[in-house]
Amino acid sequence: MTRWDNLMRSGRRLAGDVRASVARARIEGERRLLQRQHRSAAERLGERAWELARAGDLDPTPLRAEIDDVDRLLAEIAAKVAEIDELRDEGPDSGPPPPTAPTGWEDAERFFRT
Repeated sequence: MTRWDNLMRSGRRLAGDVRASVARARIEGERRLLQRQHRSAAERLGERAWELARAGDLDPTPLRAEIDDVDRLLAEIAAKVAEIDELRDEGPDSGPPPPTAPTGWEDAERFFRT
């Protein structure tokens, strides 16, 4: 066998490997897209079931733990929003003073600027 034959065989093998790799990547991308779509559909289903249970159109008994979790998390989110609003209302002048720069900080800033 000549060098040329070996080179051609290696090139064909490499081309086949690249084709297989591209095919795997395409299928993996499609699988990830389907997983995202599934999560989105499950989320919409969960939101709708929660709404129906809260409205009394769906028996909440089998979903009681999940409904309670959603209600608890919504209450925690509302509390955090209230905390943020309080901090906004206080303004930057209230509260503890900002920390001072550590010793040598100016030297470090000069060093990294140059």
